[in-house]
Amino acid sequence: MSDALRKLITQQSFSKIRALVVGDVMLDQYWFGAVHRISPEAPVPVLAVQSEEARAGGAANVAHNITALGAACELVSVVGPDSAGEQIKEIVESNGVSAKLLIDSKIKTIVKLRMIAQNQQLLRADFDQMPTSEVLARCLDDFRASLPNADVLILSDYGKGGLTHVSDMIKHATAANVPVIIDPKGDDYSRYAGASLITPNMKEFEAVVGPVKDEADFLRKALKLKQDLNLKALLVTRSEKGMTLITQDNQQINSPAIALEVFDVSGAGDTVISLMALAHAIGLTAQDSLDLANVVASIVVGKLGTAVASIDDVVTRLNKKK
Repeated sequence: MSDALRKLITQQSFSKIRALVVGDVMLDQYWFGAVHRISPEAPVPVLAVQSEEARAGGAANVAHNITALGAACELVSVVGPDSAGEQIKEIVESNGVSAKLLIDSKIKTIVKLRMIAQNQQLLRADFDQMPTSEVLARCLDDFRASLPNADVLILSDYGKGGLTHVSDMIKHATAANVPVIIDPKGDDYSRYAGASLITPNMKEFEAVVGPVKDEADFLRKALKLKQDLNLKALLVTRSEKGMTLITQDNQQINSPAIALEVFDVSGAGDTVISLMALAHAIGLTAQDSLDLANVVASIVVGKLGTAVASIDDVVTRLNKKK
């Protein structure tokens, strides 16, 4: 971590950046409690629920991370006509996000329910529905209307249908000279062609390029994927190996993992992509961007559940590393 980066990153570093986030939003619900017995009906634990909490997840968590880091953010997505959709809007707007959440009357808002006892997750229940084509077309219109105000575009793909028009979005953003940062999903990345940066984790990367044998094989496959998709850069998060960035000029830059206690990895990818987008927007070097992304990731994995890293968290952590 360079001293120059520590001096550069302040509470105002990202304050002039306007980000546009588009993708799959969801409500992350948590039931916290204790387990004292096994059910007489089946060999499963009985959770005595003591408290409940709801947080914005998916693209909504990305938007929350953007504002927590001090930038302005507009969020474009789709929800259902239900309390979960209302909660997402309330959460993000209370955290400074400008939300354009279209209501699709034919679906329910995506919800992920986690049941937790003694800080251990017992079960996760997902409630997923794909938006209708009519509402997705309106969502694309909202995206086009918001794009001229953006310094950077983040496309948060959770594979729930909200980015059906992702190729069109990339083309529009490229024509407007707005960098496109994508958190990808699935095993077909062809629709992400032309993006400025995509940020798969190692499991997602190998699902597309095949198993990686060693470092030389990793680099070969990373360079090929970057070339095939005409990407400006490729970032792969690699768990205990840290992060690797393939730059625009095909250089490999590594940032080792920060040795801290990992409490929960939920939402860490949302935080990394948010930081990389803002770092790109203010012109940080590739190495500084990667090192800073590692710092914010280390912050959120030390928190329970879907979390954010605030700019105050980041500045404090950087100062501790002097």
